[in-house]
Amino acid sequence: MAKVSQAQRLRDLLEDAIVAGRFTPGERLDPDALALEYACSRTPIREAIQQLAVSGMVQVVPKRGTFVTRLGVTQLVERFEVMAELEGLCGRLAARRISDEELAALHQALYACRAKAEQRDINGYYYENSVFHHCIYAASHNPFLAQEAARLHALLQPYRRMQLQARMRVENSLAEHEAIVAAIEAGDGPRAEALLRDHVLVQGERFNDLVASVRTLEMA
Repeated sequence: MAKVSQAQRLRDLLEDAIVAGRFTPGERLDPDALALEYACSRTPIREAIQQLAVSGMVQVVPKRGTFVTRLGVTQLVERFEVMAELEGLCGRLAARRISDEELAALHQALYACRAKAEQRDINGYYYENSVFHHCIYAASHNPFLAQEAARLHALLQPYRRMQLQARMRVENSLAEHEAIVAAIEAGDGPRAEALLRDHVLVQGERFNDLVASVRTLEMA
């Protein structure tokens, strides 16, 4: 099962606050005030802010502080398009290169996702979903591709998580995971690639969900 550090939990709380518009684009984040609000020391707050900076949610300006980044729908859609292609390629390569040990780990990740879905634990599903995708990156046996996929995955995490709030999205996501694992296990690279690409792309109703999740930021 995925283990979540205090810094990661704080990052998630800050992500939610940014996406919900509580911290507006351009607003400065005060580490002391955040430590007081979340009843913790400055150390995990600093770690959480560093993670947010890597994902592009905030910008750290030397001698000035940390500021919330403005995220527009257009930029997010562009990133999701690239993410879909990278994930698809990871799936195609994984179908050819995955080891028995890696396939067992992928099945375990799928099992963990299923358990969280049955419990209706959306946040828990989100964490296990991340483990699932990273298993596929590793199974591509292309370290550079895996690194780039993981970087974009981190960049889009808050918005992938927001989409899980949509009705039936967790159930649909789990069904997509099951089909992806079946394709990889069968060695069907083209199918695994197509399934993963569609799994990540934001289109149709999922595009509307994405627009809704960033509407506050666009209007700020």
